[in-house]
Amino acid sequence: MQKKNPVKILEMIEKAVNSNLYLESEMDPFKVLIFTVLSQRTRDEQTEKVAKKLFEKYSDAESLSNADEEELAELIKGVGFYKEKAKRIKEISKELMEKWNGEVPQNIEDLLKLKGVGRKTANCVLIYAFGKDAIAVDVHVHRISNRIGIVKTKSPEETEKELMKIFPKKMWKKINSLLVTFGKKICKPNKPLCKECPLSKAGICDYFINMQEQNKGR
Repeated sequence: MQKKNPVKILEMIEKAVNSNLYLESEMDPFKVLIFTVLSQRTRDEQTEKVAKKLFEKYSDAESLSNADEEELAELIKGVGFYKEKAKRIKEISKELMEKWNGEVPQNIEDLLKLKGVGRKTANCVLIYAFGKDAIAVDVHVHRISNRIGIVKTKSPEETEKELMKIFPKKMWKKINSLLVTFGKKICKPNKPLCKECPLSKAGICDYFINMQEQNKGR
């Protein structure tokens, strides 16, 4: 078993998904924030459809804060837990208007004060809206980091802390987009495509190594 080099592993993943996916240009902070809230427990493709409809009608905190909650719920019905999310995004918008003049704060401490905003959402805003160095850990990032074996953690929060230790800061903001895409294309939750994975071929994925050992024992 080869010793793992996290930086090299991320470079191999970047090459495998054949992209420079993480965004160099900054997106609208409000839209990034609301999109990320909508995306929780919902496929990205579906979130994109719903978000497009939502932002065509409510493009900023002021308009969304004044929206009718039932009408809002109907508009975002395509995402999971849409009634709860309608209430949440309206509350977030109101809070932005009351405390931040409609603007989205640019530091994690203030973002986390917004009701319903956790670390993943806050870090997504920092990365994709403000281009800051942060690591957004969702289910893909947590699962793949542990599956490969670069961390041994039980929660996304623990994973974020460990990844911050092992990767140089300049690489932080690309981790989310690369691992999410890698998780969709190759390292799938239930049936990972190990034969197509460069990490398996290089013998540096714990999951693949363990599967080989189990097969030998049969």
